Amino acid sequence: MAKSSTKVNFKLQNLRKENNMSYENVAKEIGICKAYYWQIENGNRRLYYDLALKIAKVFNLKPDELFYEYYK
Repeated sequence: MAKSSTKVNFKLQNLRKENNMSYENVAKEIGICKAYYWQIENGNRRLYYDLALKIAKVFNLKPDELFYEYYK
């Protein structure tokens, strides 16, 4: 699968770092493995709706606040 860098990838990475979280921390919070989350954050995996909701919740955001650019 081709890598796609988008604003949402950078936003996820920045939020994770601002909150002093590792890939593993976020992955545990949303119920997936660290490698799968890394792939989402780096544009190697498609982000599905259920995971988008869980990720937004981890950062206390609404999904639109976090992922609007992804679907624009």
